[in-house]
Amino acid sequence: MSAGLDSQAGLLAALDWDALSSALDEHGAALLPRLVTAQECAQLRAYYAEDACFRSTIVMARHGFGRGEYRYFDYPLPASVDVLRHALYPELARIANRWQAQLGGSTRYPAALDAFLARCHASGQQRATPLLLRYRAGDYNCLHRDLYGECVFPLQLTILLSAPGADFTGGEFVVTEQRPRQQSRVEVIPLRQGDAVLFAVNERPVPGARGMRRVGLRHGVSRVRAGERYALGIIFHDA
Repeated sequence: MSAGLDSQAGLLAALDWDALSSALDEHGAALLPRLVTAQECAQLRAYYAEDACFRSTIVMARHGFGRGEYRYFDYPLPASVDVLRHALYPELARIANRWQAQLGGSTRYPAALDAFLARCHASGQQRATPLLLRYRAGDYNCLHRDLYGECVFPLQLTILLSAPGADFTGGEFVVTEQRPRQQSRVEVIPLRQGDAVLFAVNERPVPGARGMRRVGLRHGVSRVRAGERYALGIIFHDA
């Protein structure tokens, strides 16, 4: 893996986290443009063929999840994926703790990923959750939440590894917000190759007439019309 991807910690620290935090507060999702290069995307896609890297392969149609396939990495994670996961976590933990305080929750997330993973492992969630997803023509991912147990980190990340219009068409990333006593709101996040989207795993705080209220979110991928679409998902709680 290239030195460029392994040095993402510095790039992430330089991001405008105030703006990203505001976008997450307002929309439940935030765009990180060009987080990785086209070459790095190709290197990440190449892992899909390396069986030894993965603990499990899921064929979505067998479980009613949609159509397509994804593979969960096993520990130890590839260095580049591990670096991204560790580098993203501290800033996201600050947002997660603020959300918990706004919602009146008692959970607080430690400042370092390893401490949070130790909490997951102590609760019996010990399997790695970062994953590679592959969609081909006709494939899609139903709206869902990535919840694997009681220990849940409220934010996650997806990086698009294929080029829209060149490698595939269709396959838009979709977030829905289930507002109490209102129609659900749908947002399509336009991604280019190498772009990442941060989004709420399950719910987020939204101002209401009587203070902050919980709003549920789900995410998915619309039907791929042609070609092949790969993505990297980084989930911070283990399964």
